[in-house]
Amino acid sequence: MNELKFEELLEAGCHFGHLKRKWNPKMAPYIFKEHNGIHVIDLQKTIAKADEAAAALKQMAKSGKKVLFVATKKQAKEVVAEMAKSVDMPFVTERWPGGMLTNFQTIRKAVKKMNSLDQLMHDKDFNNISKRERLQVQRERAKLDKNLGSIADLTRLPSALFVIDINKEHIAVAEARRLNIPTFALVDTNTNPELIDFPIPANDDASKSIAAILKHMCEAIQEGLNERMLDKDAQAEEEAPVENTEEKPVEKKTRARRPRKSEEAPKAEAEEAPKAE
Repeated sequence: MNELKFEELLEAGCHFGHLKRKWNPKMAPYIFKEHNGIHVIDLQKTIAKADEAAAALKQMAKSGKKVLFVATKKQAKEVVAEMAKSVDMPFVTERWPGGMLTNFQTIRKAVKKMNSLDQLMHDKDFNNISKRERLQVQRERAKLDKNLGSIADLTRLPSALFVIDINKEHIAVAEARRLNIPTFALVDTNTNPELIDFPIPANDDASKSIAAILKHMCEAIQEGLNERMLDKDAQAEEEAPVENTEEKPVEKKTRARRPRKSEEAPKAEAEEAPKAE
């Protein structure tokens, strides 16, 4: 996992905050100064908080836990989807379905419905139904895929949430807090960092800033996944039965020596000779 560099964050614009009149006073510890009416985020604290969050995410990935990435703002959609796919983690980049965490069973029902539609569409009799019915099924499937496609394989509640813009995703944050699910997030100068377990002070409006932080997080997750695979391989080797490689001594079979013909002849002659009277 590469370390975050100050120059890299500066170039990505991670230090730009919001206007002073829009700030949240609870972000004061993370603000470096005010410049032309705009707050500037302290990037040294960004690096420290990012490293803390990355270590926690790495440990989660190593334990086989899932982290759900949430970002529905257009600046973050593509970046989050690409990064989450690279480490095989679920993500929500369209509309946050209300009750997704607190009413998870209903979401699972929608996923099962999507799977049943898949089976129907692959059935050989699907082409025999009317064109109108086929279009209805395809539209419903596309709608479900848009809202639930990335979380279709999520069979249980995620172990953590990574959120971009906690003001916009306040419903997701509230649901996670209610269920005591750990939260990670980019917190800008207009947010309340106390709502998040692992806040990372940074600009959450620029795609470059989001990509710079997410890249660091995903590298940590990938490292945790790699360590998990190595541990599994080592455990499999330890549990494998050890074959006995010692060669057993080969026993030489001794055969009874057969008498030669030259030895048999005199014996036969002696038996045939008449006994002396």
